[in-house]
Parts: sequence; C-alpha cells; structure tokens
Amino acid sequence: MAEPILKRERVRDYLLELIETHPPGAPIPAERVLCRRLSVSRPTLRSAVDELVNTGLLVRQHGRGTFVAPAKITQELVSADRAMTLPQANGVWTSRVLEHARVPAGARVGRRLRVSPAAEILYTARLRLVDGAPMAVEYLHVPVAVAPDLTVRDLESGNFYDRLADHGVHVSDAVQSIEPTVTNDAESELLGVPVFAPALLFERLTNDTTGRPVEYVHSLYRGDRYRIVSRLSLAPSAPPPGARTGHHPGIPPGDLSSGPVRSATTGDVQ
Repeated sequence: MAEPILKRERVRDYLLELIETHPPGAPIPAERVLCRRLSVSRPTLRSAVDELVNTGLLVRQHGRGTFVAPAKITQELVSADRAMTLPQANGVWTSRVLEHARVPAGARVGRRLRVSPAAEILYTARLRLVDGAPMAVEYLHVPVAVAPDLTVRDLESGNFYDRLADHGVHVSDAVQSIEPTVTNDAESELLGVPVFAPALLFERLTNDTTGRPVEYVHSLYRGDRYRIVSRLSLAPSAPPPGARTGHHPGIPPGDLSSGPVRSATTGDVQ
C-alpha cells in the first residue's frame, strides 16, 4: 500500500501545481505527455485526474481536453480576536502510519513551507482512528531541517504538536481551510466507505513561534462520521483594528450589518 500512496500523492501534487500556477480555463497537457513526464501508467494518471474533476478543480470538455476550473469562492471563519478555539473532538483518537519517508519537497509543497523544491521533507501518510474505527487519512509534510529525528513512534503516539515540542519545535498558529470532496478508490478502502463517498478535505499550514512554517498537512475526513460545528456570537461589537469585514459561511451578506461574527469551532464525531 505504501508505494502506491506515495506515487498517487506525487501525481496529485504535480496536477495541483499546474492548477495553482495556471489561470482558470487553461488546458493541462495531454495524458500521454503527463504519463511520460511523471513516469506513471495511464490508469494511475486518470485516477488522479478523475479525483480532481470530481472535486471541481479540473473540468473535462468532450473532444477538447481537460482544463483548469474556475476559482472557488473563499470565506474566512474568524472570531473577534481573529482566532478560533478548537475544542477536542469526541472519542479516543489514535494514529497508524501507512508510510514514512524522506522525499524532495517539490514545487507546490516547497512553496507552502518556504523551502527549496529540492529540500528534504518528512512525508508521512497516516490513518486516524476514533475508538478504533477509521476516521481520516492524513498526509503530513515536515521539513527535515525542522525536526530531523521525528520517528514513526512520534507520529503514532499522542498529540503530534506535543511530539514536535519534544524536539524543540513550539507551534504558534495555523491557517486551515475546509471544503467538501469525495473519496477515491484507495481512500475508500482505508476508510471503509464506498468509492466517491462524501468527505471533508482539510488543508493546514502551521507556523512555530518564530513564524517559520513547520508543517503542511492535508487530510480527508469521512463525511458520514465527522462534521464541523460553529458557535456564533451575534451580539453587536466594535470590530478589532485591522479586521476584515465580510460574511460568515452560511449567512448571506447584509444579514449581519452590525459587526463581525465571533465563533468557536469544534469537530463533532458522529
């Protein structure tokens, strides 16, 4: 299972790099070109392209090819102090490492972690379980220079940020996005759900107390077992200095003209 996971991730990252560096409507190279460039088979490539088409990042046009989809609308979920509280989700959480390897960062991950594409990172795929049941598949990317001695045991025992602290790395803040998606064949097998089952895609970039990026992770959570709950404070209040105005996800613009929405968000295991 380990080698296919890494190969799929490399194909996915390459396609995401094309998507992020080209404007909406731009074509991606033909299958034969990408297969040759990435040294993968057509089924492997098509599986990755199908996944990105299903999640709305690529668009197929019959007889013309595959193109970068229009950009998604992004909304921020912030509280009055521009931070969110994240209470622990229910259940006993454990991890099982599926793969752990040192690999070059590549262009896309390197850009997020502010390291050279050739810089070594620790790539880890792990299965997250709640009360013994599979809940999520996580793909972690940590620069080797940040914590060169991280082990599989570190990634399977306790809170990952506590393990980073054991290595002298103290996290400070993170930016995380959440969007709906569906599972592919491999993810469905790991999570025990049908192919194309609803899921939540999390992407997070974490910084330490010096402002250095120390972790980039994307995670796929089961849509039938996990949901996000926000507690909103709707009372009028003065916006903090420099706060951006706008609307809260799920609340149309103009419905809350008196001030920003304060929120606390938690994951809720079903």
